[in-house]
Amino acid sequence: MEDKEVNLVDQADQASDSESLLEETNKSKIDADVLQNIAVTLSLEVGRTSLKIRDIMSLSQGSVVELSKLAGEPLDLLVNNTRVAQGEVVLVGDRYGVKLTNVVPASERVKNL
Repeated sequence: MEDKEVNLVDQADQASDSESLLEETNKSKIDADVLQNIAVTLSLEVGRTSLKIRDIMSLSQGSVVELSKLAGEPLDLLVNNTRVAQGEVVLVGDRYGVKLTNVVPASERVKNL
């Protein structure tokens, strides 16, 4: 009879563990749903450069600033300043768009955000 009591206790523990796992799964789903509805800043980086303040002060209309990327290199698509993809500029009607050519794997994107 003692064996049966132990088995019932084990079964109760397993049921409790299953309920906890189900609650965690449901909570994760809710958290994921909430996360998916958060707005983030998306930007396309053409290139970067460093300038001295005196050079910035001397900029005027028509000035040309050389950037780090070469012509034809893919541009970086950033979410909150973290690269999530690379692509090239395309026209979408009368607006600019970006055609993605390389996307960071989803697991890395989430980890880096």
